[in-house]
Amino acid sequence: MEGDTARGGVVLYDEADFVGLRAAGRLAAMTLDMISDYVRPGVTTGELDAVIHKFMTDHDSVPATLNYRGYPKSSCISLNHVVCHGIPGERVLADGDILNIDVTCILNGWYGDSSRMYTVGNVPIKARKLIDVTYDCMMAGISVVRPGATLGDIGFAIQKLAEANRFSVVRDFCGHGIGRTFHAPPNILHYGKRGEGMVLKAGMVFTIEPMINIGKPDVKILDDGWTAVTRDRSLTAQFEHMLAVTETGYEIFTLSPKGYTRPPYSEN
Repeated sequence: MEGDTARGGVVLYDEADFVGLRAAGRLAAMTLDMISDYVRPGVTTGELDAVIHKFMTDHDSVPATLNYRGYPKSSCISLNHVVCHGIPGERVLADGDILNIDVTCILNGWYGDSSRMYTVGNVPIKARKLIDVTYDCMMAGISVVRPGATLGDIGFAIQKLAEANRFSVVRDFCGHGIGRTFHAPPNILHYGKRGEGMVLKAGMVFTIEPMINIGKPDVKILDDGWTAVTRDRSLTAQFEHMLAVTETGYEIFTLSPKGYTRPPYSEN
């Protein structure tokens, strides 16, 4: 049974809820592990989406993005200067591309949400640095999570590391509460000031999913109503984990079962 609801409409989940959240998070991570073998030159993003859809449904789950507010696909696949919500289709992967694959599954009523960056063939050094820094930004934000910390502490840690590497943090999108619903309070900003914002409590469950740009932080939405791109067409990267605040710190629900962290992926 779900726990209490804290101030601001934030649901506090208990250990019994964590069982379902772990299973959903693990399936999302398994999906991202699986698709890494299919990311190669000549494959279309639509083909990747079809593989993801089949994997989720074969594992008794529902792709949460499919028909969500009219979104037409079972995943979001965002290439190069696409910040997020890229719609899979006829785009063919080419040598040098970088892409984010974002998946959310619904398993027994629980949502599991995660994304990773992938590389295609030989990727420029600057793009690889962007990917590495973005992963490190996500983990820096996660590392400060504990009861008594604030949402501003998370944003500060991410922003500090990104800007130290002369990259910028996208302001237009944020992480979110998750559990029995896809998007819920609180909003998790990836920039901010220490000590500001909501105080974290054990039982909170949310995503941390920074979007980091090589150029300026500004984005625009394309005519499809979904695809967000960098206004200056600079490269962008994103990683996402789903986690809970525990009594002693945090628990990440979307760790890779194969031990994958950042590309290129290979089993440890």
